[in-house]
Order: sequence, then C-alpha cells, then structure tokens
Amino acid sequence: MFSFLKQYVKSMRLYYSFVTGIAGWLGVAFYEHIATDFHTVEILPTVEKKLVIVTLLFLSWGINQIVNDYLGRREDRINAPERPMVSGKLNPRAAITLSGVLMVLCAVITYIYLEPIALIPLAAGVVLNIIYEYAKSYGIWGNIIFGLMITMCSAFGFLAAGPSSVPYFTSSRISVLLVVWLMNGLMTFYTYFKDYEGDKAAGKRTIVVKYGLEKSRVIAIISAFLPIILFTALYWNNLIVASLNSTFIILGVLTFFLEIQTGWLYFKNPKGKVTYYSLATNFRACTCGQATFVALFNRELALILFLVSYVFVGFLFNLHSNSKA
Repeated sequence: MFSFLKQYVKSMRLYYSFVTGIAGWLGVAFYEHIATDFHTVEILPTVEKKLVIVTLLFLSWGINQIVNDYLGRREDRINAPERPMVSGKLNPRAAITLSGVLMVLCAVITYIYLEPIALIPLAAGVVLNIIYEYAKSYGIWGNIIFGLMITMCSAFGFLAAGPSSVPYFTSSRISVLLVVWLMNGLMTFYTYFKDYEGDKAAGKRTIVVKYGLEKSRVIAIISAFLPIILFTALYWNNLIVASLNSTFIILGVLTFFLEIQTGWLYFKNPKGKVTYYSLATNFRACTCGQATFVALFNRELALILFLVSYVFVGFLFNLHSNSKA
C-alpha cells in the first residue's frame, strides 16, 4: 500500500498543482472583491471555507493527472518511459479507481459544505481533462481545451466561495477567465516541445508536431507577448472592472519577463534535455501570472501567492529531475 501511494503521489506531479490552485484562488479573490467593493449579496467566505476550496483545487490537478497519464500511455512510452504507470510501478486500474473515489469525495464536499452550483465547473473540468487527451491530435484545439479546463478552476473558486448574485456571467468575469484561458493554453503549448517525438509517433498533431520545431520555436517567442496584449486590450476597453495599483504593476513586469524568458528558452532549445528543465520557468510564468492578476482584487494576497508560487514550483519541480519520469 505504501509503495502504491508513493507512486500515486509521484504521478500527481505536484509542481503542477499551483496552476490549478492559483487559478482557483483568483476566483475566490474576485468573489471577495465584488462582495467588499460593490456591496452585492455575496457573502464573504470564512477562512475555513477558503482553506477547503484551495485544498480541493490544489489536489485537483494531481487527481486528474492520473486520468491524463492513463489515457496518454501510448505517447508516454516514448516521452516518459519511466513514469510509474508506464513502467509498471503503478497499477493503472487501482490508480484510476482511487482518482474516481477522490473525485466523488470532492463532489460531495462541494455539494454539502460549499455551494452546489460549483459542481458544474467541477464536472466540466473532469470532462475537459478527458477531452484534452484527444484534442491534442487536432493542433491548437489541445491548447484551447486545456486553457478552458483551467478556467473551470477559477469558476469553481468563484462559485464555491458563496452565494452569487445573478447574472453569473458579466463582461468583467468573462474577461478574467479569458486571460486565465490564454495563459494556460500558452503554458501547455510550451510543454509540447519536450513531448515532440512521442506525440509525433502517437499521431498527436500538437502545434509543435504540426508545424515542426523550427516554426514552433518562432511561435514560442512571439506567443510570449500575447497575455499582456490581451490584458491591455480588455482593461483599456473597460471590460475588467478593477483599478491598477503599484503591486499589480510590479508583479506584472516580473511576470512579463518570466514569459519572455520562457519564450526565449524554447526558441533557443526547442529539443534536447534542456527543453525539459525549461518547464520550471514555464510553470512559474503561468502561476505567477495568475497570482499577479489577484493583485487587482487583493494586493497583499497577490504578493504572497506570487512569492510562494515562484519558490515552491521550482522546489517541487526539482524533486522530479528525471525527464523520463
């Protein structure tokens, strides 16, 4: 049992958990911002409630990652032959069963303790994770589905935080989700470089496979500018109801440099062992970008999330130094 749990946790790849965790925290921070600054019917969630939401969100990546590994075993036999499920160290059926049980437990907690309406993005996230494995075969659709999947975390955080006034969809709320969608769609694009050979052999026509390494490395450097362009366009057209502040600007500049650094790393090294280790910068750019967004609603929280994300994404990633696992 201990060996099984060890391999299960290893397969969860917890350095990714900050992607879903911070995305969800953004939703909670936005909810509190609306309740506090606009005096709507929203009720501020208790500390205990926020801890439950964040815990579910941080664990959601790992729980769903097991499903992703199960469906992606064909390409992983080439890309990552030493992963527990591929190497035989982790029993696939037992791992899928445990993830299924944990998903049901998350749903029960959401229904009983949080807000039943939050079951919608929770279920959507699970379904999108399954669709994603097949969407990778159709170029940019893989990125679109992945980005949409992570926006479900922000939607979950917002809806689970407390009762919400209608309408659920406003221009500002949709705009926030659009930025989260783009940052995560871009993040997963960069991960395709390390999987190029396996995806190509398995018939997964990701953007990198479709256009080849030479064209994709150019796309990598150009794409790094997209998040700041999208945010600027939305903000200056009054589609995001929030005011810029010094914390947001400082963290935004740091995030921008992380994004540029990510694009440059994959432009410089689109293949080889270095490509795998560039993932740490890629994940930091995404999670820190989401933390920066929180500064529009909660400056102190954003600063804490930014620093914690930067430090622990790198720390947890270094525990997975084997690029084949």
